[in-house]
Amino acid sequence: MLADDLGYSDISCYGAQQVSTPHIDRLAAEGIRFTDFHTAASICSPSRAAFLTGAYPQRAGLYMGINPKRTAHWFLGLHPDEITIAERFRQQGYATHMVGKWHLGTEPEFLPRKQGFDHYYGMPCNFAHSPKFFDDDAEVFAKTPLDRLTQLYTERVTSVIRKQAKTGEPFFLYYAHNYPHTPYQARKEFQGSSQDGVRGDVMQELDWSVGQMMAALKQAGLAKNTIIIFTSDNGPTNNKYAKPYRGAKYVTLEGGHRVPFIIHWPALINKSAVSAASVNAMDLFPTLSEAMGAPLPTDRVYDGESLLPLFNGRTLKRNASEPFYYYNCENLQAVSHGHWKLHLPRSKEQLPFWDKNKAFAGLERPVLYNLHVDQAETTNVAVDNPDVVRQLMNLAEAARKDLGEFMQRGAEQRPTGSVFPDGPVISHEKDWDTVNPATAKAIATERQRRHPVRKPSVNRRKKQK
Repeated sequence: MLADDLGYSDISCYGAQQVSTPHIDRLAAEGIRFTDFHTAASICSPSRAAFLTGAYPQRAGLYMGINPKRTAHWFLGLHPDEITIAERFRQQGYATHMVGKWHLGTEPEFLPRKQGFDHYYGMPCNFAHSPKFFDDDAEVFAKTPLDRLTQLYTERVTSVIRKQAKTGEPFFLYYAHNYPHTPYQARKEFQGSSQDGVRGDVMQELDWSVGQMMAALKQAGLAKNTIIIFTSDNGPTNNKYAKPYRGAKYVTLEGGHRVPFIIHWPALINKSAVSAASVNAMDLFPTLSEAMGAPLPTDRVYDGESLLPLFNGRTLKRNASEPFYYYNCENLQAVSHGHWKLHLPRSKEQLPFWDKNKAFAGLERPVLYNLHVDQAETTNVAVDNPDVVRQLMNLAEAARKDLGEFMQRGAEQRPTGSVFPDGPVISHEKDWDTVNPATAKAIATERQRRHPVRKPSVNRRKKQK
């Protein structure tokens, strides 16, 4: 279950005070709650690509926030050649379902049922991008009723569980809720239920959904041997929900990347645990692959490792100080190594338009933080640790060669999915004028063919007048 824009301190077991989330808390109390989990990006699309592919978004070719309204993005998506975790499950005989928000391309070539899911139910992207709601290929709502969204999702999730229990067929369900991403509305029964306004009410309804899901699993006799994973795609839009960390969504401070991560699996995890192991979104693919008994494909690089050893008290294979790279679209903005985190110099030209870290815009000198004693990234200790700065700068330079930088493809980057395989991949709308005029015209023509702008009827024109 992947929440949207849910921050580190957004649920009770991670410190929330104004909302009550007993069902999510129970998952943590009966499973493993991780305190050092990082998403691969601080915005929606690339973070989701990492969860599904086990690779940094830059490696998987999907590192920009896809918006079908943008001239530079409407024809892009997760490449069909990428192997998603859903495809791995389907290859192993699992039924695969997705409920919720996709946000990895809205053209037919890139939709969930082309990426390993047998069935899809939900909104392909943000409400502001398109309010449409689908059941497989059928449009259910032209404008999704936001106050019914959690109820609709919950009814489908519990229905999938009951139907799969009857068939006896193993299943994988990716439940990617749109909330608490704006806009949101709580169902009448939850309005005023929290001490944090509408957002808090939405959070408590989301917790109710988790309770309904768990009840359905228990009633179906599936709860013991079902793995439940709860997390978020990136940090919240308001730092108050990311405490004790600094920053929020859109930036590479900890508040944008560090979110809750809970694993519940009674068959293997039989006592409550809190883990400080450094884990990240790319670990999900190898973890679930090992759990289903499927070796990782050998034709591509994976950036995570299986977390199963942690379930029985063993340690991970990777070194605890292995670097983690904080990209913001194409721009590598920070590197962490152990408890050290270095924010890298950058120019305003390199920044994606959504980057709201104005303090580091045009950063000329590296800034070093010791996260062990400075979770909020407030005290720059670069001057006192020149060797650490030098080491992390070298790691960053090597990463750029492999994974790329602004307007620079990396040697290990896989292609971005595109309606135009030989067309441009321009992450920033502001750089669209670098596209060849003939190519730009061809892309505009295809867009009009696929999505014609319909003129209002005569009667509607009269009404508008």
